[in-house]
Amino acid sequence: MLNLNNTSLLISAGRPEQFPRGGLPQIVFSGRSNVGKSSLINTLLNRKALARVSASPGKTVTVNFYGIDGKVIFADLPGYGYAKRSYEKKEDFSSLVDAYLTGCSDIALILQLVDLKVGLTEYDRMMLDWMNKSGVPFCVVGTKADKLNKTELDKAVSSLCSDKDVGAAPVISFSSLKGTGKDEVWRQIYNVCI
Repeated sequence: MLNLNNTSLLISAGRPEQFPRGGLPQIVFSGRSNVGKSSLINTLLNRKALARVSASPGKTVTVNFYGIDGKVIFADLPGYGYAKRSYEKKEDFSSLVDAYLTGCSDIALILQLVDLKVGLTEYDRMMLDWMNKSGVPFCVVGTKADKLNKTELDKAVSSLCSDKDVGAAPVISFSSLKGTGKDEVWRQIYNVCI
């Protein structure tokens, strides 16, 4: 088991040479801006504000790495698909994420976050396509489950489960407000790391 009290921000890496190396399994958090990556990380680690929730989506152009008990690293990718980011920032973002995804041999699992109210976006599909082609294990986490009623939630989850781009990957509905799905996400992480 991991000691979640022994958790810290290792580095906010804005350049590929800053990425941590060294063989620890890395759990990657990927998704569009404002999908709830920071909220998921904070919920998993029983913290209020270890991962900063940005007031202005699309602002972060760094990969934030969190060390968990010296055994696992969480890698929080910058959110994609934010329209107001300048062209230069989009280029920086794209090259940084590409460098991480193609250059890191320690990726154990990618948690692909999808807003259940919005469904899969074009950018989500591009990411799913890359994961399917690269063979990296991934899991789809449907966020903001508390914002839908039961019928809407069942329909949104069913839609993800039957989507060809999701394939056989596990789909977990998650709510940071209620903690729903937290244990299932940890199960996926433990399956590949411990």
